[in-house]
Amino acid sequence: MPRFRIRGVDPKDHDDLVRVAKHLNSVNLPESSEAVRGIIEHSTQSFLGKVPAKRAEYVFALEELASGRVVGTSMVIGQLGRRDAPYIYFDVRSEEKYSNSLDKHFHHTVLRIGYSYDGPTEIGGIVLLPEFRMGSERLGQFLSYVRFLFIAMHRDRFRDEILAELLPPLEPDGTSHLWEALGRHFTDLSYMEADKLSKKNKEFIKGLFPEGDVYASVLPRPAQKVIGEVGPQTKGVEKLLERIGFRYCERVDPFDGGPHFLAATDDITLVQDSLRGPLVEVWPGDVPPAAPRHRAVVATETKEAPFWKAVMVPHELRGNGIVITEDAARAIDAKVGDEVMFLPILPPRAKGQAR
Repeated sequence: MPRFRIRGVDPKDHDDLVRVAKHLNSVNLPESSEAVRGIIEHSTQSFLGKVPAKRAEYVFALEELASGRVVGTSMVIGQLGRRDAPYIYFDVRSEEKYSNSLDKHFHHTVLRIGYSYDGPTEIGGIVLLPEFRMGSERLGQFLSYVRFLFIAMHRDRFRDEILAELLPPLEPDGTSHLWEALGRHFTDLSYMEADKLSKKNKEFIKGLFPEGDVYASVLPRPAQKVIGEVGPQTKGVEKLLERIGFRYCERVDPFDGGPHFLAATDDITLVQDSLRGPLVEVWPGDVPPAAPRHRAVVATETKEAPFWKAVMVPHELRGNGIVITEDAARAIDAKVGDEVMFLPILPPRAKGQAR
């Protein structure tokens, strides 16, 4: 039997999600009982199709099957940037200055605030309990890949571009050098206060932040260094994103300088590799007869909670379908002949190489 599966989040997961949130306390999954309850309800309504696509937020729960507890989450946000809640960022550009009379040359990093009211889909941050981050199951990869399979299977719900925002280096107490040097002076709020408020209210950013160019060279060196820098906790995520088609788009979070990575949805390799077809056979028990080298994320979908069930297991592609073990099929409630969705986890392709 697979040890883990991913499914849509459920109201009974509330206490587990609060415990998981403590390890990151992000805007998308804050350490707040009330906020988590609202996130679960909104995700449920999104899976049911009762929320407009641009407002939908789908939360996936990583469940340890033996205990039934949730040990990690990931999410997809249908659209980042609407009239009532714009996507806000700093564009980062370079500017060179030279004085002939002084024979002095300077290179400046310049920040300019930008707003989008019709923005991209966003893949929200992955949160995984520390004791599950290492091991052969590659649970972080599972939480990441399942989102792209879901997007591929529901392509009409999502935008033509997908954004991933990576965490920059933060201080041990969770504060940001960039915020302390810039944002706090314009809002009189702490980093945590502003981060939490921005989830529901972005007006204060547009109302209080400077509209013109901000020369980062006038900021303290620690603040300059974090602009567009990937923090140590997300270096692995950066490599994964670049491998599947994302690139740094010269934009950063206006609060902490975290880099924004962007990709055309249909160019993402994981979206291209996602398939739909029949479960053509199951191997008896829980061990494949010849131990296939590669695994696949395999999923089923229903109109009732938990809406989506996925495992990451050894597989064999056969015709337009797939073969997995009997126990893996049971974990996602699939029988031979049922239609399933699957994303084979293939070796990284070279740039420009087709499958």
